Amino acid sequence: MSITVNEAAGGYRGVFRVREFRAVFAAHLLSVLGVVVAEIALTVLVFRTTGSPLMSALTFALGFLPYALGGTLLAGIADRHPARRVLVGCDLLCAACAAAMVRPGTPVAGLLALRCAMAFVAPLFQGTRNASLADVLGPGDAFVLGRSLMRMVAQSAQLIGFGLGGLLLTVLAPRAAVALTAAGFLCSALLLRFGTRSRPARAARAAATVRTSPPAGLRAVLGDRRLRALTLLFWLPPVFVIAPEALLVPYADGIGAGTAALGVMMCALPVGTIAGELWAGSALGPRARSRLVAPLAAAGLLPLLAYAFRPGVPVVLAALLLAGLAHAYTLGLDQWYVDAVPDALRGRAMTLLSTGLMTLQGVGMALAGLAAEFLPVHVVVAGAGVLGTAVVLGLLAALRSAGPQGGRPKNETGPAAK
Repeated sequence: MSITVNEAAGGYRGVFRVREFRAVFAAHLLSVLGVVVAEIALTVLVFRTTGSPLMSALTFALGFLPYALGGTLLAGIADRHPARRVLVGCDLLCAACAAAMVRPGTPVAGLLALRCAMAFVAPLFQGTRNASLADVLGPGDAFVLGRSLMRMVAQSAQLIGFGLGGLLLTVLAPRAAVALTAAGFLCSALLLRFGTRSRPARAARAAATVRTSPPAGLRAVLGDRRLRALTLLFWLPPVFVIAPEALLVPYADGIGAGTAALGVMMCALPVGTIAGELWAGSALGPRARSRLVAPLAAAGLLPLLAYAFRPGVPVVLAALLLAGLAHAYTLGLDQWYVDAVPDALRGRAMTLLSTGLMTLQGVGMALAGLAAEFLPVHVVVAGAGVLGTAVVLGLLAALRSAGPQGGRPKNETGPAAK
């Protein structure tokens, strides 16, 4: 499969020529839109039921809190069981949870518990799907472009999904909107079940000798120097780049920007991110993307230094767009990562990767808000740019010292995994 895809070339269009990927892509789109609509509908439903802003905010937060726990505890499942079975099972569980939310008699506590259950399995689903892309597309350039498309869908679907969710709630009751979420998860399960091949578990032959406890999983993935540096290079930059987004509302209020300007500024970073990925995936080849990882990662947070001068809306827009464009370095980083991860640990590694990324973004938001309690917002954002750049430079240095494979052959799991 990978040879066919790579020979076909054609960039993103070449990836869509793979029938299995089309099914995975459509399922991903349905899942992301379903989650976004469910978040909005549940938040409205809980607020209307309780009249409590705290409970309404808690409903939204519960989409994040169980994520770290689920990703850590369930990561080993991604390699111990066939990917299609795991993906379909997660979708069916989420569909059942959403269907239970639709019942008029479901209490608020039940709604929150069901939301937690959906968030708990989300990192397992994402990690398993990301790992299975290398089976569907091969571990080469097609995999990188497939991952890029998945990220762009997630970014776009969140922007579109919030608007779609708000529009749906003007014509549907919140429970009816959640029913559409259940239908979306069910359709996703059907696409994955009948649109993808059944493949054996990656770690099936090693299941008796590889420890599957969460600490052992972390050691297996992070025990290799190169893989650890690559993982941190995915995890840590978003901790700092999230600062301007987390503080955008108080910053806009401080410079007297209206709600229309605030809306445009909120879109700037994700739009830049999507544009950067499209450019890197369409205009650059694998070697060029690999060469750009270090310079783009090193420069990605520098636009935030413009905040030191407390700029107006045009400069903020430019800074956020540039920071988003620099995110194109992740395409080359994806290739480095899949090359460094042993096949038998790919699902676990991808699950932990997405878990850490999601969790640390939440940590970054909280830290930015805490810092803004004591310092002006523009100082916090500029400081995030300085500190984040120093962290990235340190990670790039660690990556260079780790060597091309961190001292471990790619096809071995290493003693840390045993």
